[in-house]
Amino acid sequence: MLKGIIGKKIGMTQIFDEAGKIVPVTVVEAGPCVVVQKKTAENDGYEAIQLGFGDIRSKNVTKPLQGHFKKADVAMKRTLKEFRLDDVSALNVGDIVKADAFAEGDIVDVCGTSKGKGFAGTIKRHNNHSLKDTHGTGPVHRHAGSMGACSSPSRIYKGKGMPGHLGAERVTVQNLKVVKVDAENNLIAIRGAIPGPKGSVVTIVDCVKKA
Repeated sequence: MLKGIIGKKIGMTQIFDEAGKIVPVTVVEAGPCVVVQKKTAENDGYEAIQLGFGDIRSKNVTKPLQGHFKKADVAMKRTLKEFRLDDVSALNVGDIVKADAFAEGDIVDVCGTSKGKGFAGTIKRHNNHSLKDTHGTGPVHRHAGSMGACSSPSRIYKGKGMPGHLGAERVTVQNLKVVKVDAENNLIAIRGAIPGPKGSVVTIVDCVKKA
C-alpha cells in the first residue's frame, strides 16, 4: 500500500552508518497527522485520504474549514494535504498517521516549496555565461547579451531564458532513502537535501519511479 505523511523540515545534519561512513541527512518532523477526510471510488471516483498536520487556533480558521473539521470530529489543523492511495480501507477518519508509517531503507519522494530568490538574472536563473570582465566590457558583463534573431523572424522565440522570478515553486526530489526513523519523537532522517527553508512544510510519499 502506498504511504504518505506531512512533515516540517528541521534542517540538515550527518550521521554514521554501520560501516562508519558519514551520511548527510535532512531531518523532518513527520506527523503526527490525523485523517480528516476519506475519499472512495464509489463517492468520489478515486481513492484518497486527506491528512491534517500542525495545530492552529480556531479563530484563525475560516468558517467553511471549521465546518469541515467539525464534520470529521477532529482537531483543527494548519495544513491539509490529499494523498491518493491504491486502497484506503485500512484508514478511517480520525486515525493518526505517525512517522513509523515509514521504515529504515524505504525509498521516498519528498515535495516542498523551494526557497524564493526574487528577481534573478539569466546567469543565476539559467546558468548562462557572463561576458569577459576586461577590455572595455563595461557595466554589462552580467547582462543577457544578444537575443539572436535579426531580420528573420524579427522576434524572440518562445521559451527564451530571460531574467525573472526564481524559486518559491513546488519542487519534488525523487528516490531519496530513509536512513533512520525515530517514532518516539516523530522524526525521519532522509539522505540528501530536500526543497525549502528550515521550518517549511513538506510531504513524504513512496517513490513513484523505482531507481
